[in-house]
Amino acid sequence: MSKKKPPKKKKTAKKKTKQGRSNSAPVESLPSLQSMEGLLAGISGIGRGRRSAVDEAQEIMYDAWEAPTRQRAVALAKKALEVSADCTDAYNLLAEETAESLEQALDLYRKGVEAGERALGKKAFKEDVGYFWGLLETRPYMRARAGLAQSLWEAGQREEAVVHYWDLLRLNPNDNQGIRDILMPCLIELGRDVEAEKLFKQFEEGGMAVWMYSRALLDFRKSGDSPAAVKSLKAALEENKYVPSYLLGRKKMPRTLPGHYGFGDINEAVLYAHGNKAAWKTTPGALEWLAARVK
Repeated sequence: MSKKKPPKKKKTAKKKTKQGRSNSAPVESLPSLQSMEGLLAGISGIGRGRRSAVDEAQEIMYDAWEAPTRQRAVALAKKALEVSADCTDAYNLLAEETAESLEQALDLYRKGVEAGERALGKKAFKEDVGYFWGLLETRPYMRARAGLAQSLWEAGQREEAVVHYWDLLRLNPNDNQGIRDILMPCLIELGRDVEAEKLFKQFEEGGMAVWMYSRALLDFRKSGDSPAAVKSLKAALEENKYVPSYLLGRKKMPRTLPGHYGFGDINEAVLYAHGNKAAWKTTPGALEWLAARVK
């Protein structure tokens, strides 16, 4: 495996897209992340020459992520597993598209993580730590691990979820997946402020709303309505003025979450409120303080 360290991320507006599928009619959408990986794999030569069963199965998965219908995507994922039971992305897609309960999602993501461990081998987990995600072959595993962590959190197995999130950051400190944005409110909800401060210092350069408002909340938890908390809140408001309206319920959350967002926009505020309101609610007096400071 190549160990070229991925470049440091630039401060650019993040965009998140999820490829939508129907049961029958084709759906037009932006290229998925996995589809882009398929192009990168072709350009970089991955899969050329003698290919393993995992390589062949992953090629099928590149087609599956681009499939116009849910039925076609699921069929291709099952075909990929017939080619190789170690095809992690096949389990990831099935977890997203076919799981009818958290238990089913957990089972599929666990199988995906196990498949990724087999496909990558023990050597990768010793020699490539710090470079995961920078290597295309590690990405299906990272997706499965993140999906497992999220499912564990939703199932109430929160301590185990946090362990997975921390380990994802150990494997990929550059955090291309945005794990820190998910982990921060988890730590606050659990009252693990020391770890939350550690996480904040690890990614101190973060400048989007999720990080600025987390700083304000942490400062309030530490010292209440203090100059430090007020200063942090002011900086957060300058970054995104829409967040308090959604946190405080002054504006209704949309029925469906936005598929993309940018610096300081309403979509960013909606996504922050969706993922972080529980952290504010579990902090005594936090929402009241926010309401008093933001008339």
